[in-house]
Amino acid sequence: MGESESYDFSIRCVDLKPEGRKGINMKTGILIARSLLGLVFVIFGLNGFLHFIPQPEMPPGAIAFFGALAASGYMIPLLFATQIAGGALLLVGMVPLAVVVLAPVIVNIVAFHVFLAPEGLPLAIVVAGLAAFLAWAHRDAYGPLLSPERS
Repeated sequence: MGESESYDFSIRCVDLKPEGRKGINMKTGILIARSLLGLVFVIFGLNGFLHFIPQPEMPPGAIAFFGALAASGYMIPLLFATQIAGGALLLVGMVPLAVVVLAPVIVNIVAFHVFLAPEGLPLAIVVAGLAAFLAWAHRDAYGPLLSPERS
């Protein structure tokens, strides 16, 4: 990067100025979606460390998968810490960053429930839908991530 080049690393949020009822509804929808998704990730992330929600019986493949993650020694704590951090980012309003942090987690949650534990698929679909809605609502913030590198 040359002396004359600079990059803007500020976090941008979508401009949601209420322009009639539609703007207010969108702003309310985003607030509800980020609050719900944030709470889901903070609660389930904390549960990974504190075990206050009883776990349902899992199929053998799901047990083997979690056993392999646990055997690594770092993956389970990293997963739950990422969930807590992403959920907290959502709750404080840093939605674009939170969605980027949580996207790989959400992809794996959906894949886990599609292939290993289908009984949890409805909640996984709701989580993915909320995240997709928030990503769409803040789509302008992702422009710099998707544009070609300047040289």
